[in-house]
Amino acid sequence: MRERLVAERAGTRDRIAALSRDFDAIVAANALVAVDDEHDPEGSSTAFERAHVAALLAKAHDQLAELDRALERLERGDYGRCEGCGEPIPAARLEARPAASTCVRCAEAGTARR
Repeated sequence: MRERLVAERAGTRDRIAALSRDFDAIVAANALVAVDDEHDPEGSSTAFERAHVAALLAKAHDQLAELDRALERLERGDYGRCEGCGEPIPAARLEARPAASTCVRCAEAGTARR
C-alpha cells in the first residue's frame, strides 16, 4: 500500500504543479489586457475559468494532505483502522480510496475525518 500512496502523492503533486501553472497563466493573460469582468463579454468566462482552476487546486491540496495523513497512519501502524469506530476499514474501500481514514458507516455519519 505504501507504493500506491507514494505514487498517488507524486501524481497529486504533479497535478498541483500543472494547475498552478494554469492558474498563473490565466492571471498573467488577464494582466496583459484591461479586463472588466462586469462589462467585457469575455470577463465572466475568464473569472469562471480562474475560479474553476482555483477550486481544482484547492481540492488537489486537500487530497495531498489526506495522502500525507494516510502515510503517517501507515508509519504508526494505524493504517486501515477507522478513526471513528476503530474497526478495520474494508479492503474494497481502501482500494477505492487509499487515503480513507474512516469506514463507510462512519464516513456517512460524519464521525471522523474522511
